Amino acid sequence: MFSKNSIIGVIGSGAMGSGIAQVAASASHNVLVYDNNQNALAKAENNLKSGLQKLVEKQKISAEKQNEILSNIQFVHELTSLSSCHLIIEAIVENLEVKKSVFSELEKIVSPNCVLASNTSSLSITSIAGACAKSERVLGIHFFNPATLMPLVEIIGGIASDENIVSSAKKLIDSWEKVTVIAKDTPGFIVNRVARPFYSEALRIYEEGIADMPTIDWAMKEIGGFKMGAFELMDLIGHDVNYVVTETVWKQFYFDPKFKPALSQKRLLEAGFLGRKSGRGFYNYAPDAKIPEPKKDVELGNLIFKRILAMLINEAADTLYLNIASAADIDLAMTKGVNYPKGLLRWADELGIETVVNELNALNHFYEEDRYRTSPILKKMVNEKKKFY
Repeated sequence: MFSKNSIIGVIGSGAMGSGIAQVAASASHNVLVYDNNQNALAKAENNLKSGLQKLVEKQKISAEKQNEILSNIQFVHELTSLSSCHLIIEAIVENLEVKKSVFSELEKIVSPNCVLASNTSSLSITSIAGACAKSERVLGIHFFNPATLMPLVEIIGGIASDENIVSSAKKLIDSWEKVTVIAKDTPGFIVNRVARPFYSEALRIYEEGIADMPTIDWAMKEIGGFKMGAFELMDLIGHDVNYVVTETVWKQFYFDPKFKPALSQKRLLEAGFLGRKSGRGFYNYAPDAKIPEPKKDVELGNLIFKRILAMLINEAADTLYLNIASAADIDLAMTKGVNYPKGLLRWADELGIETVVNELNALNHFYEEDRYRTSPILKKMVNEKKKFY
């Protein structure tokens, strides 16, 4: 269905859209980047040129490759300019009605065989496709930021999506030297669902006064082997993104308490303290500000790490139990999409599934909250003495 000659359209010239365009252009496709804001387009073009020049200076790419990429990308401000595209990837604001409106407009412009994809991180592909007469040609192609560096791409078919189109899209993105995983159309797909406890349980531990933010972050890095702690990572992502994804997943799962957002993060968003991008989030990033020192208590650190890891494994197990993705794809998604030190299901095997279940049972017994319920697949595996691998 797709070839090197396929023309790729990208809607949205922000960091994500520009990154996707660069990836496609690097794979020798002609790419059209559309934005209705001409200032944003000009900024995106300048950023692309300067970014590629830095790669040349660092000898990451040749001057010839730089010129090839630039010649493959065209920036356009008329939606009708995308009429010749074979695949269009939308990367605009996470608003369902806005996305549906764009897809509905696209159908009037493109050929009947053009495939339409959304880069949404948490919205329903089926719902977006519902705005289209040919809903079978709509799917999710979810890159991670920055798209040029992060290897993972989630491929998501909606209820109406043609399986051949989903399969062809996966092969195409594979040819762009990305790591692809297939996910069912459920809130958060794989990564943004499974990763929720990394943030929410850290926030819960902090709100309860068990440990402060630097100590929680230290425990996850020093004891858990994670590259960043939850509070550092939320500040890096930005609370306007991270909190909104949490709230979206929570609402779409009918207010399931295990996805419940934290008030302490909501207050930051309300104050405009968005993290690194605004100079202040959970931590203060002013030039003269100092990050408080963690309390390097190994016993406390182990308690924090084991609790958060058990919740992460539980969510990964539930994702498998509900047939959202395969065990291999779940583990691949978490290592390649958010740089976890190990796949969570493989980690569960190493720890012993009974150890994980005992941790979850202790939390459930203490709090008596549905948030800490154990996934049925973990209970079943303990009873049958089975492993994931």
